[in-house]
Amino acid sequence: MKGFVAVFAVLVVLALGIGLYYISARNQMVAKNETVKSDWAQVDVVLERRADLIPNLVETVKGFAAQEQTVFDDVAKARTQYLQAQTPSDKIAASNQLYGMEMKVLALAENYPQLKSNENFLRLQDELAGTENRIAVERRRYDDAIQDYNTFIGLFPNNIFATWAGFKRNEAYFNAPAAAREVPKVQFPAPVTH
Repeated sequence: MKGFVAVFAVLVVLALGIGLYYISARNQMVAKNETVKSDWAQVDVVLERRADLIPNLVETVKGFAAQEQTVFDDVAKARTQYLQAQTPSDKIAASNQLYGMEMKVLALAENYPQLKSNENFLRLQDELAGTENRIAVERRRYDDAIQDYNTFIGLFPNNIFATWAGFKRNEAYFNAPAAAREVPKVQFPAPVTH
């Protein structure tokens, strides 16, 4: 009888320990998941700021480069796709496309020297540069939160508890947009020979 009570007591203590660990792990998963959502909200705010600034930049450039209508149309389409995106993954993809269009508009300044001296263009360019810096900071924070969350739910025995509680990996990491991976082309004028 004493052996049965001892075994029963050990099982109760073990079950209580596992139960308390499960509660603690689940609460941490909820907190980490909420951190990911909060950090995404910050990313979304700065991406929205970029999406709002780009049309102003386009309008400024249009005054100098009306023949670049294709670029302007592409920017409008990319911005619309961003504004219509619903999930973080869709917004990340649309944001990367919008970034590429932003780079094309800024590159137009190289073809129109008078644009580089326009006060409104310079102010918008400066605002976009500041916004891009904020985006980089918030993206990093968001990716760190996802990595922390994914690592936590992937560790044993958290992975078992995560499955029981319905927590899944979040794969909505930011990747560098294709436009950022392209090697800049530098061309110098051909030397003049006499």
